[in-house]
Amino acid sequence: MAMMPIARRALLGSALALPARAFTDRPIRLVLGFPPGTGPDLVARQLADGLREAFPAGVVVDNRPGAGGHIAAQEVARAAPDGTTLLLGEVGQLAMAPSTHARIPYDPARDFAPVAEAASIDFAFVVPAAHPANDLAGFVDGARGQGQVFMATFGAGTPGHFGASLLAGGGRFDGEAVHFRSTGEAMTAVLNGQVQGMFGTIALVAPHVQAGRVKALAVTGGTRAALLPAVPTVAEAGRPDLAFEAWFGLVAPAATPAPVLAALEAAALRTLANPQLRTRLQETGFRVAPKGRAEFGAMIEAETARWAEVVRATGFRAIE
Repeated sequence: MAMMPIARRALLGSALALPARAFTDRPIRLVLGFPPGTGPDLVARQLADGLREAFPAGVVVDNRPGAGGHIAAQEVARAAPDGTTLLLGEVGQLAMAPSTHARIPYDPARDFAPVAEAASIDFAFVVPAAHPANDLAGFVDGARGQGQVFMATFGAGTPGHFGASLLAGGGRFDGEAVHFRSTGEAMTAVLNGQVQGMFGTIALVAPHVQAGRVKALAVTGGTRAALLPAVPTVAEAGRPDLAFEAWFGLVAPAATPAPVLAALEAAALRTLANPQLRTRLQETGFRVAPKGRAEFGAMIEAETARWAEVVRATGFRAIE
């Protein structure tokens, strides 16, 4: 009798170690709320390449951009809970949406089961190359003497939008967010001098900073970015309230069976431990510090509460 618990644990361990083909011989669809060629798309495709070892039928990235990622999230929330449809979700869809939108076509807490966090990335505040400011304090000082200061965002209710709101509120100047439909359009507006600044991800802005086309005044991480080592953190610039990041992780439909979630989690964590994948993502500004189901779920819950406080502090009115 004493052997039964050990045997059961051994069987459970074997089940968790089973390859993904143990529960499906169908292709896996990895849904993403961003267009091809973006930083999140890079993360998705690196993940898909790595996961193909566990899913012999293949992993297909399905780009469903639009509506702040809600189209992609709704697609997965309504999918069959059999492990063959996953969302590479991000902070906006999974943690910010309940506070930024009065109505969304899914409930992040109710409709998804966490699988694993994949990667995160910091933002940098950038200004046109011809802008007179060379640091964040100089930008704020100059902004106070102007009328409206226009800052580009990738859409209302996104991390970059709230970064701009916090910068203006704490800096006591009149900031006006200009919402663009895509990251590329927002970046073009900075390059052309149509706006005075923008919070963009390191992956998006670093090539332009390195080429001298824009200036980066601060990065939002706790440490300096490897791609922009000369740029101070927001804490070093005297604005620790501007510390934030974007994160990305895999979630499945909520009713997905626990053994399937366990197999997906194991496959994802094995993939994210691959040194070549980690290097490729780090070279574009991403951090790879994988979290499993329980830790990722706790992080989503904590981030939801944190962003609710940020949204309230900015006075943002929920989008209908």
